[in-house]
Amino acid sequence: MKKQRKTRYLNELWVKESGLSGMFVLLIIMHFVLIPSFGSYSFFLIVLNIFWMLFLMAGVFTLAKSKKQGMLFSVVPILFCVFGWVSVFEPSPFVLWADIVLSVITFVLLIVLVLVKVFEPGPITLYRVIGSVVVYMLLANLWAMVYLFFYRHIEGSFQITLPVFESNSLDANFMYFSYITITTTGFGEIVPLHPLARSLVQLEALTGVLYPVILIGRLVSDANAYSQTKE
Repeated sequence: MKKQRKTRYLNELWVKESGLSGMFVLLIIMHFVLIPSFGSYSFFLIVLNIFWMLFLMAGVFTLAKSKKQGMLFSVVPILFCVFGWVSVFEPSPFVLWADIVLSVITFVLLIVLVLVKVFEPGPITLYRVIGSVVVYMLLANLWAMVYLFFYRHIEGSFQITLPVFESNSLDANFMYFSYITITTTGFGEIVPLHPLARSLVQLEALTGVLYPVILIGRLVSDANAYSQTKE
């Protein structure tokens, strides 16, 4: 019964336009409270993967044009959850690479689904603006995962000064680093050294600069188009 209620709640986040604000609140809690506090616990990371799987599956089945399409796309979050769980207990090279590839695909699919909600036909509301911020936060989450993978599996890719707090974790550190990169703040506690790592950091900074500009232009264009159809 509890599982049905959770699934129904996740479906409502995708069905209603106001659900975009719910996604925003969930990401705020996850990125700035839960990951900094519990990111060092393997159990928490498994639970987090299960949440993303359910969240994405709810979006896939809600926005899919057909049941067959929904079933097809639901394979991605299921595999993402499975490999995320297996990588904790059996970190073989194949499992680790499969995990990061599926993680990237999962978050790209999430971003696409949220953008579909933001740009669906209708007036431009506050909820859609909040939805665009949700995409921004998901982008930061995506890059944080890739940075963490590089740090763990490509020696010397990042130079990092770890704080001495017990609750500190690499997940929290690279989430922090991703946010200061996408906002082009850059305090310097984490420094990319590997050429590929530097390229990724440059791409995220470029995204952080261009995304708001392109988004505002698109929202203004859609608002004008909608007002002209109403006249």
